[in-house]
Amino acid sequence: MSPETLATKPRGTRRADKSLRRQELIEATIDSLAKRGYDATTTAVVADGAGLSRGIVNFHFESKEKLLVETLRYLSDEYSGHWRGAIEAAGPGAAAKLWALAGADFDRKVCTQRKLAAWGAFWGEAKSRPTYRELCSANDDEYLKTVIELMQALLAPGRDVRLLARGFVCLQDGLWHHLMISPREFKRDEAWAVSRAHLATVLPDHFTMDGPIDRPAGEPEDVR
Repeated sequence: MSPETLATKPRGTRRADKSLRRQELIEATIDSLAKRGYDATTTAVVADGAGLSRGIVNFHFESKEKLLVETLRYLSDEYSGHWRGAIEAAGPGAAAKLWALAGADFDRKVCTQRKLAAWGAFWGEAKSRPTYRELCSANDDEYLKTVIELMQALLAPGRDVRLLARGFVCLQDGLWHHLMISPREFKRDEAWAVSRAHLATVLPDHFTMDGPIDRPAGEPEDVR
């Protein structure tokens, strides 16, 4: 659809078409990053992958850099919305929320070879591109803050909450990297098992490999 054709449509239809085209181009960008890597992902490749004219990319995003920034923003928003939704659905207990947060990282909605490869392409460029670092770090900071808050509700006095929370976050990140690099040898179910084992080891009063430990009615979850 040309920009001229788009302009003759009713406003509501134009907005829907624009949103659809932008999403198609973002999905094609993710595909290209996963298949070809960062440098080989061009606006021409993305347009061809989406089955759209090459001028459509510039019409919607103006440049390759803006297209890539919006693709990273999409991935970041999708990921943060996913783990926040998992926490909200888990119930009121800190242990249930932390378990849900850990498991959300290995859900097919966000954890696929295609998306992991796209994330890897952006991570490789983040050092030299401040915009990428800002988009990634904002989500990372909120994730770490949430883990700290949940662990504070579970840990006994004297334990270094920030250190243990940071260790958990690094483990989750490392599992994603391992899934990305060794997809044939290492699968999502094994990664989730490693995460569960970590929680059961670090917080044995609150978790087993099978999930949060149910407490008798009326017994507080907070052990401090």
